[in-house]
Amino acid sequence: MSTPPSSTNAAYDRLVARFGRIGAIGEAAGILSWDASAMMPPGGGAARGEQLAALAGIRHDLLVAPEVAEDLAAASAEGAWEAANLRLMRHAHRRATALPTSLVEAIARANSNCEKVWRIAKRDADFAKVRPLLEEVVRLAREEAQAYGAALGLSPYDALMDGYQPGVTAADVDPVFAAYESWLAEALPKAEAIQAARGPAMPLTGPFPVAKQRDLCAAMAATVGLDFAHARLDESLHPFCGGNPSDVRITTFYDEQNVAKALLGVLHETGHAMYERGLPAGFARQPVGEAAGMAAHESQSLIVEMQACRSNAFLEFLGRKLHAAFGGDPTPYQAANLARLWRKVERGFIRVDADEMTYPAHVILRFRLERALIEGGLEVADLPAAWNEGLQGLLGITPPDDALGCLQDIHWHDGAFGYFPSYTLGAMAAAQLMAALRRAEPDLDAQLAAGDMAPMMRWLNQAVHAQGARLGFQDLLRHATGKSLDPADFTAHLSARYLVD
Repeated sequence: MSTPPSSTNAAYDRLVARFGRIGAIGEAAGILSWDASAMMPPGGGAARGEQLAALAGIRHDLLVAPEVAEDLAAASAEGAWEAANLRLMRHAHRRATALPTSLVEAIARANSNCEKVWRIAKRDADFAKVRPLLEEVVRLAREEAQAYGAALGLSPYDALMDGYQPGVTAADVDPVFAAYESWLAEALPKAEAIQAARGPAMPLTGPFPVAKQRDLCAAMAATVGLDFAHARLDESLHPFCGGNPSDVRITTFYDEQNVAKALLGVLHETGHAMYERGLPAGFARQPVGEAAGMAAHESQSLIVEMQACRSNAFLEFLGRKLHAAFGGDPTPYQAANLARLWRKVERGFIRVDADEMTYPAHVILRFRLERALIEGGLEVADLPAAWNEGLQGLLGITPPDDALGCLQDIHWHDGAFGYFPSYTLGAMAAAQLMAALRRAEPDLDAQLAAGDMAPMMRWLNQAVHAQGARLGFQDLLRHATGKSLDPADFTAHLSARYLVD
């Protein structure tokens, strides 16, 4: 007796169940990755690499099983969200079937091994220590990019970008970055001159005890809206947001002489966390229930940290909280002084410490270098020299060693190629979203000055978070702001903040 054909809805239901399991395994891998950065003892690195490789292989096998292709061919969707979910399932399947499981596992293993050695190489400013492992990571990334590109009809580098911000290609990014580079060449000296004429800011003199910093950081994350019944704040070498929407993990690092590092880092990661917490719960562990890409994600961290929490209005509130926590002379904690301290334009070597005007130059450098690495125009051995030359061209400075140069970021050593453009696309989107938010909330500055972030977060939840991945990056911006990405909003924001005497 033959089996009756499956209905289209039954096929879709099976896909939902399968993708739910794939999502759960991904969440488990995410917690293991968080633990590796925040809690795991150094001796656990090799075993953790094998664990993550095994989970990556299991997820991959679930996604490329023959019955998935059959169900994708048979399935149909009845609503707009379901149709978007099915479209994203098909895209995920095309990407997954482009890679054999052996390559997926080899990539996970190589990335994990390289990332562990990178920590030592960065500490010692010794690129040679990590170079052979990074060469293996790049070799596998090129193989991965070629396979994805063939499956998706994209260039190899565009295929890697698709994994972080679908629908955005290098051809989209090139003119935006070139225009910003030209704008920066003229604007940066002007900003520096205006800043110099104002004179130096008063420093915040420590020490700032770590225990008090932890309490303040947690309080500020809660002010933004983070619910610690569903979140943790821990320490790691590189701040990040991980976990899953019901169990968000954010990290920072503390410096007893510099309270800004941890505090502003936590506000940034809380923006990411609020996006995760606000994703549509009805589509949890489904492709459509995920964020709309990493540029969209960066827009949410930057609208919180840079647009809102470094605004004059919020600095009034934050200054009062800082003085209450650490005492002493209240004068340095005045909003005007905090603005001078935390909105200082400075040509520096470290991306994560860069101001919002020079930060895109760091991203432009990495975008050009990683594209050349993937396309074969640059070899790993030549990376330090190419880095130094590129930074000199963009900002007029050269790192004194590789710890301040090509070793500073974890991304390439963990196999994340194609990610960097998302940072600056996100900054531009954040400025555009803030302009729309200010139109919707005319009293926003008064709310921020009182530490009331609720109206802002409600608007962001409705405009961005709750949309999940139903809309692509450009359509999400059209939904929230009425237009696709407009870099002019970003340069207008920077001009108003830094180019006014």
